[in-house]
Amino acid sequence: MTQALRAAIYARFSSDLQRDASIEDQIRACRDYAAHQGLEVVEVYSDRAISGASMMRSGLQKLLRDAQAGQFDVVIAEALDRLSRSQADIATIYQRLTFNGQLIETISEGQVSELHIGLTGTMNALFLKELGKKTHRGLKGRALEGKSAGGLTYGYKPVVKFAANGEPIRGDREIDPAQAKVVRRIFTDYARGISPKKIAEQLNLEKIPGPQGGAWGTSSIHGNRERGTGILNNELYVGRQVWNRLKYVKDPSTGKRVSRLNPEADRVITEVPELRILEDGLWEAARHRQGAMKSKNTDIPVWDRRRPRFLFSGLMKCGRCGSGFSKVSKDSFGCSAARQKGPAVCTNMTVIRREDLEGAVLNALEHHLMDPGVVQIFCEEYAAERNRLQAEAGAGRAALEKELRQVTGDHKKLVDAIVAGVPAEQVKDRMIALDARRKDLERQLSASPAPDPVRFHPSMAKTYRTRVGQLIRGLSEAEGHEETKEALRALVEKIVLVPVETEEGGTRQAIDLHGALASLLRLATGQSLDHAGVSHARSGNGKKSAAADYQCIDIIA
Repeated sequence: MTQALRAAIYARFSSDLQRDASIEDQIRACRDYAAHQGLEVVEVYSDRAISGASMMRSGLQKLLRDAQAGQFDVVIAEALDRLSRSQADIATIYQRLTFNGQLIETISEGQVSELHIGLTGTMNALFLKELGKKTHRGLKGRALEGKSAGGLTYGYKPVVKFAANGEPIRGDREIDPAQAKVVRRIFTDYARGISPKKIAEQLNLEKIPGPQGGAWGTSSIHGNRERGTGILNNELYVGRQVWNRLKYVKDPSTGKRVSRLNPEADRVITEVPELRILEDGLWEAARHRQGAMKSKNTDIPVWDRRRPRFLFSGLMKCGRCGSGFSKVSKDSFGCSAARQKGPAVCTNMTVIRREDLEGAVLNALEHHLMDPGVVQIFCEEYAAERNRLQAEAGAGRAALEKELRQVTGDHKKLVDAIVAGVPAEQVKDRMIALDARRKDLERQLSASPAPDPVRFHPSMAKTYRTRVGQLIRGLSEAEGHEETKEALRALVEKIVLVPVETEEGGTRQAIDLHGALASLLRLATGQSLDHAGVSHARSGNGKKSAAADYQCIDIIA
């Protein structure tokens, strides 16, 4: 008796406006399809209220990981657009599954082929583009009427109204008295000379919820003047609504949306005097102070704005609250949240001198990371794991080659049967199926082989220390200085700073350095760091395993 193919079901709906039961409806329909096709359902994956234009979906990512592990043979979905509406993403999903020898079947399309991927992917991409245009037109109509055409602004609350047919009327809002009082307070304090940092800290101490219901941050208040973000830049507070200031495009490398400023001609400005919270005098006073503050900070070079100003800028994290560390004085760093949001969010007020931090981290990079003993353990575990994976891959290839011989033989028998007089119509469908399977098997067998493993040498740790030492010495040279900084930064995943007590009764920052193993190995084996990737698995106990990509070293600064 032939064993039933193992099937995995994937279901998704993309909007909060859709019923949550839509997932269950899809799963039920897919189970019925599987039963009719004689497939055994072994796993169900789903994503709720997540767009099909993005690959950043937990359910889909788990499905792809399990597919790579060979946990099922077929993926079932209601339609191809449930997997993805992106033409590029659906092609990627198809390639990854077919490489693993797995099929995609949908209730709408049946067994999915490359033809479906090309045509349906194009139609889905066009659907998304047209849907975006229609949505934009609808929002523009709302904006022209003075209604909300986006998220709810702090200081206002929605007005619940219903049309004659019982449908809700969307977009109307009114002033929220309690939040409006906070808005006036922020503008008054800022105009009086109080910094956004101090304002946010005081609001957090008084436990006044921020715009998203959480803690207030400095950026929530000052925002970006050009982009109109932040409390201090929102013109709605003086009865003027500006819509379409920004547009959002998807970064194809990350799948995340990136905002860009629209030309002024594309913006829709509507007067809504009934939503005014501030008098013109208070608004202008705050704007005047913003202009004065901006003029004081125009001497920062553009080069420094785009590149990290210090060796480990952006890599330092607070061990108490997880926020970033920033420069708090001429030569010291401290927790940003503790200073901008106050003790209600973080109490780590201990600072660390830049010289001490950089010296300790560079010393650790050169002398403590890639310890010979740890490297030897890693190499042994890596080799064992690599051999296991290669053995599995070899077994899988042998099975594919055996099936290809069988399919080729069956196809030849059908050709011989036609030559012997069997009507071609009787075997046509079978020949087409065998030919498609033969091409699929040949494609899998001709796929690029896995890259050769890194060749580890007994003196790898020594080579690493020598090269890091050369990089550190290169920091003092003008030529290639920025490239040297980037090469050293590539070796560091993050630097966690934890306040600890000293013997004298004070506090200091202890340093927990997380090295990026991918970059460390490239440097140790003589490769360039230009394209070193940083993975996101991590070793929880500091011991190195074949699956872990970080090596954590505690340094007492």
